[in-house]
Amino acid sequence: MPEGPEIRRAADKLVDAVEGKVLTSAWFAFPELKEFEVQLPGQTVTSIETRGKALLTHFSSGLCMYSHNQLYGIWKVVEPGKRPETKRDLRVALETADKAILLYSASDIELGPLETILQHPFLQRIGPDVLDMTLTEANIRARLLDKAFRRRQLGGMLLDQAFLAGLGNYLRAEILWAAELLPHHKPELLTELQLDKLAHALISIPRLSYQTRGEVNPDHHHGALFAFHVFAREGKTCERCGAVIQKTALSSRPFYYCGGCQE
Repeated sequence: MPEGPEIRRAADKLVDAVEGKVLTSAWFAFPELKEFEVQLPGQTVTSIETRGKALLTHFSSGLCMYSHNQLYGIWKVVEPGKRPETKRDLRVALETADKAILLYSASDIELGPLETILQHPFLQRIGPDVLDMTLTEANIRARLLDKAFRRRQLGGMLLDQAFLAGLGNYLRAEILWAAELLPHHKPELLTELQLDKLAHALISIPRLSYQTRGEVNPDHHHGALFAFHVFAREGKTCERCGAVIQKTALSSRPFYYCGGCQE
């Protein structure tokens, strides 16, 4: 499943295609959304934001569309009137004069006034978005020590969207490696230095992944600007301490760590 950085990059492509442009047509697969096919044309897409792994598409009338890709949903950007050949089911089509954005396979879609959409159970449950640029290390440090989280083991907590929205399995492994911690640790038992390192990793690694993953720099010692240090590198050498990277199962997902420098 894509994590916060991947969702944000997908949203950026949608923004480039339709933000600030007037909709010429709208189509929805679900009967409860059909009424908006006549309401949305003539409106402008004012912004598209991510909330964890969900997207909020805002329209100039004050309407907002909530969508969550879940496991199989995918957005495509095409020319207006075009429909790519695919076995996926089309759920949403929003068109402007020069671009169209299409949502396939997703089933969790709602549209209504913003104040109504913000009451969606998923949005009510999740914590701050890790890619929200107003979120600071101090905010995250305080959240680590909040009574709702301070006694929880990091391994499970870093996958809980109620803690920070947008984290996932590869980010969990890389964050804990950067903080030199193992999954069994609890925030309340960490030293001040450990808390500082963890808060820094929690905010910096997802943002680095969003900004640079997939880009290549031949001068970087790994080639890619964002390189995995432990994730999917079992049996290889840890670049920090030289120990062998190990793999185990954690929260029913593969977890990678260095037994030499994570403790």
